[in-house]
Amino acid sequence: MATNKPIQPIVAPPSTGDGDGSVVMERMTQRVKPPSMYQVVMLNDDYTPMEFVVVVLQEFFSKDLEAATQIMLKIHLDGRGVCGVYSKDIAATKVDQVMEAAHKAGHPLQCLSEPVDL
Repeated sequence: MATNKPIQPIVAPPSTGDGDGSVVMERMTQRVKPPSMYQVVMLNDDYTPMEFVVVVLQEFFSKDLEAATQIMLKIHLDGRGVCGVYSKDIAATKVDQVMEAAHKAGHPLQCLSEPVDL
């Protein structure tokens, strides 16, 4: 997922002292930055039962009952709540899983992922 072209190694001119025509290359290390992180956010609505939100948090985000209840209350009171922070692909998968489960259960629960502000 590199967006920059790889750095080409520096090639030294052939040695003239020994006459064998060998080439010496220097290895250049590249610095790789960690992947961008995304937070999965659930939004409040007036129709999805609180119990369903707790079950979703337990099933898809591996929260225990107490943590799931706290996040559910935050969603209910503040209108939104962070369920977890993941890399971009994992966050997108979690959003898809939640949306599919809500759709199958007939609930209008909304979930999205957004970049984490550092």
